[in-house]
Amino acid sequence: MARLETPEALESFRQEILSRRDPDSPCVSICAGAGCVASGADEVIAAFEKEIEAKGLSATVSTKGTGCPGFCEQGPVVVIYPEEICYLQVQAKDVPEIVAQTIKNKQVVELLCFKDPATGKRAVKESDIPFYRSQQRTVLCNNIKIDSKRIEDYLALGGYAALAKALGQMTDLEVLEEVKKSNIRGRGGAGFPAGRKWEGSRNAKEPIKYVIVNADEGDPGAFMDRALLEGNPHSILEGLILGGYAVGAHEGYFYVRQEYPLAVKNIHLAIQQAEHYGLLGENILGSGFDFKVIVHQGAGAFVCGESTALMTSLEGKAGEPRPKYVRSNVKGLWERPSVLNNVETWANIPLIIDKGADWFTSVGTDSSKGTKIFSLVGKITNTGLVEVPMGMTLREIIYDIGGGIPNNKKFKAVQTGGPSGGCIPEHLLDLQVGFDELTKAGSMMGSGGMIVMDEDTCMVDVARYFIAFLTDESCGKCVPCREGLRQMHRILTNITKGKGKQGDIELLEELAETAVEASLCALGKSAPNPFLSTLKYFREEYEAHINDKKCPALACKELINFYIDPDRCTGCGTCRKQCPADAINGDKNLIHIIDQDKCTRCGTCFEVCPPKFSSVVKLSGDPVPDPVPEEERTIRKKIKEKG
Repeated sequence: MARLETPEALESFRQEILSRRDPDSPCVSICAGAGCVASGADEVIAAFEKEIEAKGLSATVSTKGTGCPGFCEQGPVVVIYPEEICYLQVQAKDVPEIVAQTIKNKQVVELLCFKDPATGKRAVKESDIPFYRSQQRTVLCNNIKIDSKRIEDYLALGGYAALAKALGQMTDLEVLEEVKKSNIRGRGGAGFPAGRKWEGSRNAKEPIKYVIVNADEGDPGAFMDRALLEGNPHSILEGLILGGYAVGAHEGYFYVRQEYPLAVKNIHLAIQQAEHYGLLGENILGSGFDFKVIVHQGAGAFVCGESTALMTSLEGKAGEPRPKYVRSNVKGLWERPSVLNNVETWANIPLIIDKGADWFTSVGTDSSKGTKIFSLVGKITNTGLVEVPMGMTLREIIYDIGGGIPNNKKFKAVQTGGPSGGCIPEHLLDLQVGFDELTKAGSMMGSGGMIVMDEDTCMVDVARYFIAFLTDESCGKCVPCREGLRQMHRILTNITKGKGKQGDIELLEELAETAVEASLCALGKSAPNPFLSTLKYFREEYEAHINDKKCPALACKELINFYIDPDRCTGCGTCRKQCPADAINGDKNLIHIIDQDKCTRCGTCFEVCPPKFSSVVKLSGDPVPDPVPEEERTIRKKIKEKG
């Protein structure tokens, strides 16, 4: 195919692609995202290709490995079009039956469909599954329909139509005004209005400007940007080109983590394909607009998600932040105007230009428009990526979409905003998700990490964990962050070990305040959030650790003991056989006893004790009862005596 010289040529090419596709022919889409690949998606794809060829169906049935549709808990995910039949946890051995039943005879293999644990009913279509039913997927929706290595799939779904519209029908100023009118706020963390950021760069006097994709996603448990990069790279690339057109930039960058090899590979391929068709490079679609894109692989430092550190890294220096005397959109990369937005922000831009700002603003709250993608992980039944309208409550996300807390445990808190975010307690479950709402609650939107915690989670230990992460990731350039976080981590560690003392909470508050006020960049300024939010909502846990040497959640290793309840022990020996420290004494029909001096508190005995007995219990703050006297340890004798 020759280079496309006009918007009309692009549309003609799109129609040609569609004319070669029969919408009624079966198409098997298999998620090839990182999570499903880890669960065997590659073997499933190979099995489909082999079985379809063996059955002589290659001419009429197509297969494709696609981007992540989100339901990672149930991967590998397979969707069969045009019926949109969704099969979950598919293995290679299931493929012959799917081909025989669904592809050839149009019958559903019910055992592979989602089964609602509450009702026992099967859901055939993706949209019937509760996990998907309450979502509003505008950015993620095409992931399962696109082979990310084929630009034709993106074009068939209307890809680059927004670019053609902008270059053929709109001035660069009109594109900017449409983005401003949409009031889209950056999905990377701070929530700054993207249109205002773009306008600042556009109005800057320096003629050479840059647009940059922040793909340095490093939050523990977060993979929203990675899924988009791997699954639909052209949507981000198209948004970047539109941004370049609006602000007058002719050069753009992808700053992506090196440990995202599939994302890096797909971005490079997308750039090559776009250049081949004249959608990138010189004189795009005959408009006279030139734009080139360069991919930079970061080394994986969390601080490089911060704008100035990212740009310093792009310049070839150590990724350290610098003072923002002038905003980066005016004086950024190589001291030139630079617009930095994250992956999800850029992926929204083609939708805004194509469908209009009014369509975008029809969703969301007064101050937070559109949808937001979250990675829902932790103590939650359905883990994965969810895209919801701004304004949906935390309760709806966690219970209606996430399926609630497993094992009949009680919800305790949800941590949003990544390691610099905060923990929101149960009484705020009806909080609407939005930039300002989360900030008022002591947390933040961040890039979209959402970690659910149950009653077994110690909130002091949660604060210690995130402060430890941020201490390790601090670049060390400024004292409040480098030394302040280190001291906060030391004190929090002591508290979780039962070595806390009076005055520790006040000292932590002072250190947190100093880091917020005096740190150089957002990492240091937001780092105390995990401590401040857990102290605000769970202060009694801090006080119990310090005053009573007790962990209310029974989680801190140094503050708990394991004890075998003699009334429940059946002498089965399961705990004794698996104790790695040989700390359990007992035999068949003999009440088992834990030698507290030998016990390492690893918790193996607690985990392996059969639930129907639940003989092993945790104690914290209370003395361990004396062992059962030797003459009373025989279980049979004990029953006889009771009778």
